[in-house]
Amino acid sequence: MPFGDFDFAKMFEMPKQMGEFKFAAVDMEGVVATQRKNIEALAQANQLAVESMQAIARRQSEIFRSMMEEASSAMREVMAAGSPEEKAAKQTEIVKDAFQRAVTNMRELAELVAKSQTEALDVVQKRVADSLDEIKTVIAKKK
Repeated sequence: MPFGDFDFAKMFEMPKQMGEFKFAAVDMEGVVATQRKNIEALAQANQLAVESMQAIARRQSEIFRSMMEEASSAMREVMAAGSPEEKAAKQTEIVKDAFQRAVTNMRELAELVAKSQTEALDVVQKRVADSLDEIKTVIAKKK
């Protein structure tokens, strides 16, 4: 016999033996309600993140469209300038203005992203705090 003296029939007696152990009563309705709240909070945080990313994408599109219009206008202005010195001066002015707008746009987008992350994180943090309070309440009831 390759398994020695092992009695396989005893394996099936384990459930009977496990029945002798006493387990603490678990409030399954409370557990389910807590998990439902956790899932709802995650869904809400996800929804906020999706909406924010859509708003950011729209704003990026607006910025890009505006940038293309400004580039086209700038090109016309440079071409309309008279002497090479006037063209160089106009190009310098346009580049300076474009750089300042780019920095402003990057700052705006960074603020939108930070706001989005903060809003989603606030939902999750609130749920974690509420969850811990629920656990404290359940433990207090057991005592």
